[in-house]
Amino acid sequence: MSKTALCIGINNYPGTGMDLQGCVNDANDWAAVLQARGYTVSMLLDAQATKAAMVQALTDVIGGAVSGDSLVITFSGHGTYQPDSDGDEADGLDEALCPYDLQTGGGALTDDEIRVLFAARKPKVRLLLISDSCHSGTVTRAAPSEPEADAPRPRFMPMGNWLPQDQLPRTRSGNVAATVSTTPGHVSAFSSVLLKQQGDLLLSGCKEGPNNFSYDAKISGRFNGAFTYYALKTLKALPATASYADWHKAISAYLPSASYPQSPQIFGASATRKQKIFG
Repeated sequence: MSKTALCIGINNYPGTGMDLQGCVNDANDWAAVLQARGYTVSMLLDAQATKAAMVQALTDVIGGAVSGDSLVITFSGHGTYQPDSDGDEADGLDEALCPYDLQTGGGALTDDEIRVLFAARKPKVRLLLISDSCHSGTVTRAAPSEPEADAPRPRFMPMGNWLPQDQLPRTRSGNVAATVSTTPGHVSAFSSVLLKQQGDLLLSGCKEGPNNFSYDAKISGRFNGAFTYYALKTLKALPATASYADWHKAISAYLPSASYPQSPQIFGASATRKQKIFG
């Protein structure tokens, strides 16, 4: 049985005015922990994480895994929506991950595209997805973030910051919609690839719905995702026999908080949640 991981962290989003500061640290931190637990880790950081590179890296790790192998994929960066192109979304929106070249030519990596990539997975390949991003926010363009600001900021990219105006959702009167109503349960662009019967798990930094965000934060003088920071802090304190359910409970002792009002989620079969972390 082999153990393979892919860690993606993107701070810089050229042309959007929505750069982050903790995502590369997240990816490096996850990689260090996973390597210490026997995983072979590949990474994509900032300019390395173009859409084409993300597709290729996911293709490689998924295609190279065989029955009994364990895969961990972490993503720290912006999440977004875009109008559904094939009619498979009840809310008319595709959840998507934001690559480095989101606005400069690559576009978003949608849940539909991710589903196609994961369709190549062989039976009995175990999968853990860790998503420190969010899919909740406004449609209209957000003001540019201050590069050195220490205030927490959501890891959500409004469609108005990267899509042309003529592609934005509209109200019945023809105006650009300020907000959108989304389908419950879609906390991540990874949600649709989970196979509970195969032992898959998704750990997400926040729940779905309006005003639920994963925050980019400065904690103890260093930038991280608030979810990643507390996930790794609690992991270090847990016994070696701790389960994923134990881990989620420990993280939930810290989040939500007054500074970071986000509620981490765990999705997967009950039996899988009881398994040993990274076992």
